Amino acid sequence: MNTQQVANRLVELCRQGENMQALKELYAQDIVSKEMPGSPNEVTSGIDAVIKKSEDWYASVEEYHGGEISEPVVAENHFSCTMKMDCTFKEQGRMQIEEVCVYKVNDGKITEEQFFYSMPN
Repeated sequence: MNTQQVANRLVELCRQGENMQALKELYAQDIVSKEMPGSPNEVTSGIDAVIKKSEDWYASVEEYHGGEISEPVVAENHFSCTMKMDCTFKEQGRMQIEEVCVYKVNDGKITEEQFFYSMPN
């Protein structure tokens, strides 16, 4: 798959609520995932660790109220999109999260992802 196809498939799976399937299908074994500096799991490397990070995040959600993902914007082997989520977390209560997600694609797989968002005070 080229970058546009990977981007379209990621958006499709996220809109279907199949985010874990996206990890298994679209991510490289040596994926590097970057959160905002100072956040838990600031840098996570390897598909197993990224899957575990995602599982832990989902486990922290008490209730999912809704969300959306934008159409991807593609430039060569990178793409970005925005994601919005409205969740009640077990430890932090209800939060609306909006982030910019940037992905790098090599050989038809996502090899890097980075998320930009505001940290709660």
